[in-house]
Amino acid sequence: MRRVATAAVLLTVLVAALFLLPPGGVALLIALIVALGGYEWALLCGLGRGPARFYAAGMAGAMLLLLALQGREPVFLVAAAFWIVAAPAWLAFGMKAQQRPWLLGAGAIVLLPPALAMVQLSPGEVLLVLGVVWIADTAAYYAGMRWGRLRLAPSISPGKTWEGAAGGLVGVAAYAMILSVLLAGVEANRMAVFLGAAALLVVVSIIGDLFESAAKRQAGVKDSGAILPGHGGILDRIDSATAVLPVAVLLLPFLRGSS
Repeated sequence: MRRVATAAVLLTVLVAALFLLPPGGVALLIALIVALGGYEWALLCGLGRGPARFYAAGMAGAMLLLLALQGREPVFLVAAAFWIVAAPAWLAFGMKAQQRPWLLGAGAIVLLPPALAMVQLSPGEVLLVLGVVWIADTAAYYAGMRWGRLRLAPSISPGKTWEGAAGGLVGVAAYAMILSVLLAGVEANRMAVFLGAAALLVVVSIIGDLFESAAKRQAGVKDSGAILPGHGGILDRIDSATAVLPVAVLLLPFLRGSS
């Protein structure tokens, strides 16, 4: 019950902030989230609470500095390359405690590009993209509970299964088809673009989830924090979104072009 209540409050605050706050207010709210996430990430990397606060402040300051710059595409491209190529390779070879300096540096890629994406996208686009994450997570959970047998990554997150991942893919595919019809009409090539983008985002969301799970495992903790009742920490709530948002920014022009 606490988990559901917390999720409802978070969703209400997010929607209200996106649609009611001025752009500067949204940016400051996201900077706060980056700072909280940065603090948790620094602790996962073995920093003490004092240095972790400096790291958190640095992440928030870097985000606000990047907002003042023109041409953010390179940031999103770096993030996409990380989530599609580097993060899967890192997970395949194994994340270890002695890699914490590298993991600390990776925090910038984990936190900053999705924050910039939240500011760059319109409120409606943010919710549509986050809808991919929410539907994938929910469908994967129920499919895994009902049919889950084959472990997806037993050494990182034993509860995740290939059947759950397939359920998430099916759920998001249905979501993409509905969006395609509503935004681009009934046309096969346009729907194919939406389905391809949806499939990529589901894969990226799983990688983001597993990457944070691996970071917690090397730190020897179950949750990244305890700030959210029933959910754990900020990173526990945004793990998939951190990977999906910057990739979605790069995909949206193709989706708009097919509309």
